[in-house]
Amino acid sequence: MKIILMLGGNIGDSAAVFREACRKLTAGGVRNIRMSDIFRSAAVDCVPGTPDFCDAAISAEWDRSPLELLKLCQETERAAGRPANHSSRESRILDVDIILFGDEIINTPELTIPHPRAISREFVLAPLCQIEPQILFPNTNLPAEQLWKNI
Repeated sequence: MKIILMLGGNIGDSAAVFREACRKLTAGGVRNIRMSDIFRSAAVDCVPGTPDFCDAAISAEWDRSPLELLKLCQETERAAGRPANHSSRESRILDVDIILFGDEIINTPELTIPHPRAISREFVLAPLCQIEPQILFPNTNLPAEQLWKNI
């Protein structure tokens, strides 16, 4: 199954943190990782004064369930030093979000895929378009490239 993940962070050496996250994801079963360049953007929906974030998109393959991928993403965040309970409005060393899981639409208390705000966020779509401009978002049936142009 093709998956799209986003890596984000604004504490420490994000390039090194992202490389280590890719190693952890690979060790956990994610295959054929392709990562975009690292993009820098202003913090969105964060407390005032939050420093800029670094973001990168990952395209990869995964053979297990979406919930198993979520667990691996959360373990990868914790291994980087992110507390299990952490506000999404604050600085963080690593954020690993599942953006797409094939063409599946999932809406459970634990997981929403496609990521509910991905189609309106330039910091998601710009890196994604660098590596997968034609990938379709199943909730819109539009490719990432068109969604990016729309914002």
